[in-house]
Amino acid sequence: MAHQNSMKIDITKEIIFQTARSGGKGGQNVNKVETMVEGYFLVRASSVLTEQQKAVLEQKLAGKINSDGFLQVRSQVHRSQLANKQEVVRKMQDLIAQALKKEKKRIATKPSKGSKEKRIESKKKQGQIKEGRKKIQH
Repeated sequence: MAHQNSMKIDITKEIIFQTARSGGKGGQNVNKVETMVEGYFLVRASSVLTEQQKAVLEQKLAGKINSDGFLQVRSQVHRSQLANKQEVVRKMQDLIAQALKKEKKRIATKPSKGSKEKRIESKKKQGQIKEGRKKIQH
């Protein structure tokens, strides 16, 4: 997946990692190795983001930010802690890039002459169908 966002913000140094035993595949390994990784990123205290960016993130990622102000992401899809750690970083950076991406302004367009005619034609056709359903009055 190519990133269309040219300004990549590196927040890796500001992520706090926590590990725990992970469910799922892993055999006997799963019971003793902490492969599940959770990453916490305190948006307000970040030194790599501007105040405006922090405000945008807090608004757009409100559902993923906990009551202490941490953006929380977890990964347990891989069987190694390192791979899960990389997954957490990737997910977080994608979330932030997505939230900070400027949305294109929608330009309102007028319906074309052809589409207007088509619409009216279908309305007339529907009217005729309904007309045909009426009882004939003598």
